[in-house]
Amino acid sequence: MQISPDRRALLAALSLSACATAPAPVNELDAALRDSEPDEFIPLWQEGAPGATNTTAMEEIVERPNDLGLRDRIVRGVRTPALSLFRPARPDGSTLLIIPGGGYRHVVVDKEGYEAARWFASRGVAAYVLRYRLPGDHWAAGPDVQLQDAQRAMRMIRARPGVDGARVAAMGFSAGGHVAAMLATRFDAPLAPDGDTSSARPDINCLIYPVITMGSDGHAGSRSYLLGQAPSADMVARYSMEQQTRPDMSPTVLVHSADDTTVLVSNSLAMYAGLQRAGVRGELHVFEEGGHGFGLRFTRGKPVAAWPALVHAWGRKHGVFG
Repeated sequence: MQISPDRRALLAALSLSACATAPAPVNELDAALRDSEPDEFIPLWQEGAPGATNTTAMEEIVERPNDLGLRDRIVRGVRTPALSLFRPARPDGSTLLIIPGGGYRHVVVDKEGYEAARWFASRGVAAYVLRYRLPGDHWAAGPDVQLQDAQRAMRMIRARPGVDGARVAAMGFSAGGHVAAMLATRFDAPLAPDGDTSSARPDINCLIYPVITMGSDGHAGSRSYLLGQAPSADMVARYSMEQQTRPDMSPTVLVHSADDTTVLVSNSLAMYAGLQRAGVRGELHVFEEGGHGFGLRFTRGKPVAAWPALVHAWGRKHGVFG
């Protein structure tokens, strides 16, 4: 990847700034990594997910081994999209929708879902983790099926008793960052089977090493599972989120590492540039080291461990987190 001199300077400045931030306390990290299950599991579609006539989805939960001794589950062939709720012991009145990654091949459960939910719940945030349908499974909504679920999730969360509808954030990791960016830019796309037009717009957007572009710097696997092997130029543009920014988007924060070789940092740089073009308030944090998929579990002892605290502080500044 070629990076312009201006972008190299930006990366250097942001990396040095990030390195000056102290990592999160170890005990706080350990608490987020503990093996606890959600307080509530909420199916999105009570009568079954829409558009299932031709789907090939066969839902399967797979446990992946890892050297850390932590749970690492993924869901393939999602047929029952759902929300998993982690309730805070001392709620601050805010809510967060977390959208894990998985390259549009599967949905990560623990590493980019439950662990982040526990961390934010420990700060008073009611955290919902989204299990969304996958576009390669031949649902009627095609490459918009995951957006259909994300919109539904936001509307369901806002309709729940006691939820402050003006303090609902969305956060996405990797391909889940692409879903979150779609929600941020196409929150009003008419995808609800019942014509529901209640607000699906997040009050803030948090994109963590997100897949953004479907162009030359895009993640080839995500593009293939989303759009097929040979998408048209129009489809590439439509699903390249840096080209879809709009002035009525909510404020957006991006987190990436400069050494990410899976989803290149140019994705976040392009999205940040798109926010600036649209006049949307935003913030970008680029860390020198972190690679891809660091979540929480792979941040220990590194400056990138500061990312959740940085995002939480940014959300407080925008009046969402308490």
